[in-house]
Amino acid sequence: MIEGTVSLGQLVDWLSRFCDVVTEQRSYLTELDSAIGDADHGANMTRGMTAVMKKIGASPAGAADELFKTVGMTLVTSVGGASGPLYGTFFLRMGMAAGPVTEFNRAALSAALHAGLDGVVARGKAEAGDKTMFDALSPALDAFDAATGDGIAAAAVAAFAAAAKGRDATEALVARKGRASYLGERSIGHIDPGATSTTLLFQALSDVLTKE
Repeated sequence: MIEGTVSLGQLVDWLSRFCDVVTEQRSYLTELDSAIGDADHGANMTRGMTAVMKKIGASPAGAADELFKTVGMTLVTSVGGASGPLYGTFFLRMGMAAGPVTEFNRAALSAALHAGLDGVVARGKAEAGDKTMFDALSPALDAFDAATGDGIAAAAVAAFAAAAKGRDATEALVARKGRASYLGERSIGHIDPGATSTTLLFQALSDVLTKE
């Protein structure tokens, strides 16, 4: 399968898998955040995604825009700190770009993801090198788009690898946004928790789309 599509059911599976991996990595995310933040990123993301899956389970969406609106609004209202507004905006913008569709081809999924990235930038004002989720998210989308000729699953695998590389690169950066920026040079040597959870988002997408 060279191109392929992503169904509404696979989008729900993606969110479910993301919930699972942030829950699995809750302690690690909190450990990262304890060094340069409020030590609550793991708890916040786990609480938020658990609430998302409960909401989706209680009222299944009929199309992608409805699904992502539910995700975004739930995260905004249930996740504290910066993560709720940022992840919430990401999914809200994805839904707005997606429209009332029940499947994506690669171009449509890319467009929705880029709309999400634009929302994160508009909300957080972050750019490359600021030591934020942007440093994993932007390279992931570049890699997704660059995987020309490959299937949508292979593009997701490439995005995950690029996100992980971006995440690891944040260790050497000085934080320029959020609470971590208060530490200045002392933020060097710590991986950004937001970039880490973003990498888990693409790990989850890769897991779902490569599953036979």
